[in-house]
Amino acid sequence: MSISRNLLACATAISLLGCATVRQQDLAAWQGVSVQALDTHPVFVSMPMYKTMAENGMEIRNYVNSESSEQCFGSGSAHRGSSRHVRYNEFISCSENRIVCNNLFYVQGGKVVRYAPTGNCYTDDRVRPQPAIGR
Repeated sequence: MSISRNLLACATAISLLGCATVRQQDLAAWQGVSVQALDTHPVFVSMPMYKTMAENGMEIRNYVNSESSEQCFGSGSAHRGSSRHVRYNEFISCSENRIVCNNLFYVQGGKVVRYAPTGNCYTDDRVRPQPAIGR
């Protein structure tokens, strides 16, 4: 029963990933936006960020959104023979699954030139630039 429930959960997760899409309007919303909006965005500020510089002076920021899951299954048995000894057998099998989206932002002159999410990504209104607070 437990294995079939796990298989159903995995199948549901895979089908939902198939429904997730990167919306073009969410990418376009970042063009020309100040890098300060990216530095303070509530979604991206919570992700690890890796910054590199291209030879042409373009700054490339990678905000990594990832999730790992692992499952282990095991079984064992103990058998007592005719003497005082007990034989014990155990089998354990583990697997790990990692889903990663690299949110790549290309920045030049303090402005976002392009937003290009790569990997297992989806976008919605939550990743769009936020209105400035206090203005």
